[in-house]
Parts: sequence; C-alpha cells; structure tokens
Amino acid sequence: MVKRTLSTVALWTVVAAVLWSYRTNGALLLIGLIAVLTLREFYQLMHAMGYRPFDKLGIFFGTLITLSPWFEARFLWPAHPLLALATIVFSIRLLGERTPENRVESLCSTLFGLVYVGLLLEYVTRIVTPLPADTITPDGRLLIALWLIVVAKFCDMGALLSGLAFGRHKMSPLISPKKTWEGAVGGVLFSMATGAVFAHMARHHFPPHMTPLVAALCAAPIAVLGIVADLVESAIKRRADRKDSGATIPGIGGMFDLSDSILLAAPVGYFLFRLP
Repeated sequence: MVKRTLSTVALWTVVAAVLWSYRTNGALLLIGLIAVLTLREFYQLMHAMGYRPFDKLGIFFGTLITLSPWFEARFLWPAHPLLALATIVFSIRLLGERTPENRVESLCSTLFGLVYVGLLLEYVTRIVTPLPADTITPDGRLLIALWLIVVAKFCDMGALLSGLAFGRHKMSPLISPKKTWEGAVGGVLFSMATGAVFAHMARHHFPPHMTPLVAALCAAPIAVLGIVADLVESAIKRRADRKDSGATIPGIGGMFDLSDSILLAAPVGYFLFRLP
C-alpha cells in the first residue's frame, strides 16, 4: 500500500508538472506515451493467451489513431481512414505471415487493441486539442481532460476505501474477487463529490453549463464506466493468467492497470461536455 501511494503521488506530480510547463503539447506527449505503453502491455497479454497479434505495427497504428485528432486539427489530415487502412494492412500481412491456425486470431487480437485502446483514447486527444472556432480556452480543455481523469481514477480510490470499510457483497467474484458492491457505490459517490469540487474550482475555465451539480451528475456514469473498464481489464488479465498487465509502475503494475478506467470514460466525457 505504501509503494502504491508513493507511486500515485509521484505520477500525479509528474502529470501536473508536465501540464503546467508545456500545456497542450505536454498533454499530447503524455497521451501518446500512455497509448504506446498501454498497447504494448495489451498485446503482451494477447501473446500470453496464445495469440499472435502484429504488436509493433499495432502500437504504431494505435498511437497514430489516438493522436489523430491533433493531426487533423493541425495539418487537416483526416482521422477516420486510419482504422480502415490498418485493417487493410493487417489483412494483407496475415496471409503471408500467419498460419491457417492463427490467422483469424491474429487479425482479431490486433484490431481489438486498436479499437479498445487507440480509438477510445482518441477522445482524450479530442478533448485537449484546441480548435479555431473554440469558445473554450486551451487551458480550459486541459482542465476538462484532467477532470475526466480525476473522476475516473478517484473512483478507484473511493471504491478501495469504501470496500475496506463496508464491503460485504462481492460484485464479480470470478473476475475480480476483491471488488464489492458497497465499494462500487462508495467509489461512484466519491467521484461525484470530486467532480463537483473540481468543477467549482475550475468554473472560470469550464463551459457555462458545467455547474458543480451538473458535473456531479456527469461524474456518475463516468465512474460506473471506469468500474466496468476495470472489470474488462481484469477479465483480459485472468484469461492471460496474469495478475498485472506489466511492471511499469511500482506498487500499481502496468500502464494498462492505470489507464483502464479512462478508456470507456473518455468518449462519454467528451460527449457530456458537448465539445466540438
């Protein structure tokens, strides 16, 4: 627990320092790094299941998809063809580089990584990328992205503390035996409170409709989806017979263990904030 706490404090310190010093460019650097490390661990889990994804090219395409909204805004390069292009490339490669016994699994496991990691993380990039007709400042976009991450991750903290104090009923014993319904409720409530406080503190940068009450209500589905995403990652790890997705972060595990709750929350947060 001590190592986990120290790692959490160190990570938030690094994130705050990078965002404070480099603003949007720093955010894009962090998002790209998260995409690379998460995809790397995701494909390692696929290999552990016995599949043979095209991991190196998958990491390249997945990271490109994640950052594509910035390229689209900056250079007018359309983002939507990337997934189709990647599918074409992998379909051609599997005919010559995979055997009949694993061709389908290679294609499916590779594309699953592009969609579940690359495409979902793309919405964090969409949130932080300034646009010409913006009614919100670049710093406001950064704060919205930070609000989303804080709400999603603080649910984990609230669930852990609530589960330790009140946990009685197992939520999904076959996937994640330590999770309880009491912990989940506590985590959602903690996220709602955190989201409301954050919105009040950032009220001069947030869209006018995002009052503390609205922020608390928006935090609820994001927290719930964070729990669902955590269970999905646990199911993937259990299928791969791994306790953690990696050993990148002492006391926490891999980057996928850290980023999992953001994946499903990102597109929902993007639409809830009504960003262009």
